[in-house]
Amino acid sequence: MSIISDNKIHSIISKVGLVEKEILDASLKTAQEKKEDFVTFLIKQNLIKAEEIGQLIANNLHVRFVNLAKEQIKLEVLKLVPEIVARKQKIIAFRRDEEGLKVAMNNPFDYDMVKMLEKKVGDQVIPYYATDYDIKNAFGLYRKAVQQEYATQIQEHAVRAQGSQAEDISVVSLVDDLFNYAYTNHASDIHIEPTEEEIKIRFRIDGILHDVLSLPKNILNLIVTRLKILAKLRTDETRSAQDGKIVTKVEGDKVDIRVSIVPITKGEKVVMRLLAAKGQEFTLEDLGMNNRDLGIVSRAISRPYGMILVTGPTGSGKTTTLYALIKIVNKRDVNICTIEDPVEYELEGVNQIQVNPKTNLTFAEGLRSLLRQDPDIMMVGEIRDEETADIAVNSAMTGHLVLSTLHTNDAATALPRLLDMGVEPFLAASTVNVLIAQRLVRHICLKCIVSYTLSETEINDLKKMVDLDKFLDTEKLKDIRLYKGKGCDKCNHTGYVGRMGIFEVLEVEDSIRELIADRADSDKIKVAGQKLGMTTMLEDGFEKVVSGQTTLDEILRVTRQ
Repeated sequence: MSIISDNKIHSIISKVGLVEKEILDASLKTAQEKKEDFVTFLIKQNLIKAEEIGQLIANNLHVRFVNLAKEQIKLEVLKLVPEIVARKQKIIAFRRDEEGLKVAMNNPFDYDMVKMLEKKVGDQVIPYYATDYDIKNAFGLYRKAVQQEYATQIQEHAVRAQGSQAEDISVVSLVDDLFNYAYTNHASDIHIEPTEEEIKIRFRIDGILHDVLSLPKNILNLIVTRLKILAKLRTDETRSAQDGKIVTKVEGDKVDIRVSIVPITKGEKVVMRLLAAKGQEFTLEDLGMNNRDLGIVSRAISRPYGMILVTGPTGSGKTTTLYALIKIVNKRDVNICTIEDPVEYELEGVNQIQVNPKTNLTFAEGLRSLLRQDPDIMMVGEIRDEETADIAVNSAMTGHLVLSTLHTNDAATALPRLLDMGVEPFLAASTVNVLIAQRLVRHICLKCIVSYTLSETEINDLKKMVDLDKFLDTEKLKDIRLYKGKGCDKCNHTGYVGRMGIFEVLEVEDSIRELIADRADSDKIKVAGQKLGMTTMLEDGFEKVVSGQTTLDEILRVTRQ
């Protein structure tokens, strides 16, 4: 509960005229409808700066104010308040000097909390007001503190593992800390790469690989052996590739780790994919789908039969989109079954099958088995071959809703791809309801976001790629401001935090069905889709650039891949 009401905040801002009354009224209504903190909503919409509103509220309350974004908070000061207490009470210890411990609070009048902190730290505590927005951003520093601890521990374990009598214990701890370190960094993959002199540890974060650690080369065999034991692989086999799985707990969460070990010239290289058993429950809105596309997909997912295909390269978020679709239809009165490789997240109320080639449980065989399970909705992780394509299409024809993925570059190319797999044109035309093509782009870090204007050369290059008239008043293009992150502690100086999707959603209407029946190529299908209002991925991406969600460089990076 905020110390000051939304209506009072509205009144304070109105008096100083920082935001136009009509916009302020509409913002208050929207924030209350979304049950979102009003101040946070205003800051996120770039209607007011965090420092401006924070100072206004502090002045009104007659208390000290701190802008945490400008504070260089030492980790030893931060950790004087345990993270669990900080998050629950919304407080951040930000400085300690001759006056005492200075603490940012969303309620600086909570004297019981102040007294408790004074007793704990043995020093005077001086409360300052800070916005919820500022305090929540500062919580990321706790993660940074944990990350530094893991990095230090890994290096210490590595040193102890070199010839010490406790080498087994050290390597066990090193591997455990490596999992923890990756998890706290939100890494999707861990790469352990031997070079001539050392071992390079790299994490894939938000789709980009980062060097994070270097370890002594002479402990490579110890690390690889430990991973082989955990993954139940042969420890005496070093000359052939091996794949396995580790199930472990990291920070209290169950995590599946897919392990791939291959011999290279410098030793054995390991790549591990981290899959949290309980994935984040994204909605299509969270993923970044616009209102037009949401409407099309919502209509398609509410139909009792047919096929929805999601396309894109590996790592483009296809499975996450399928899970978001399943979340919409996951009710007790329907039977949902999936066949996946791998099962990335556990979905409550959904029957999930893991592909296992060793027992001949392929996508095709699994799909046949699912049809005998009285399903209403089926998800096939990927259509890889003619047999799977044939069964999936026929299932969609006989009263089932089928969700699946294909590896194609855009939505229109998926239809000719199905025909190449031996699906009859009339079957493809009558079963496929919607095609979704997507890529993942990194989200600008809101803590260090800055704006800039385009140069003449950039404007001319952009005009060649995008129909700018759809998004902007091209006469005022020189004055249009785009956004980027300049880099800060929160985003590890990358300028980005998290990812979102850019989408291309093609609804298969009658004109598209006629083209499929005539075996038209993807270019004709794409043109027909655009006439029906389809937004290409590049256009959807540029819309997100203009709205300050991502950068032009990101859109060009992923759409040119």
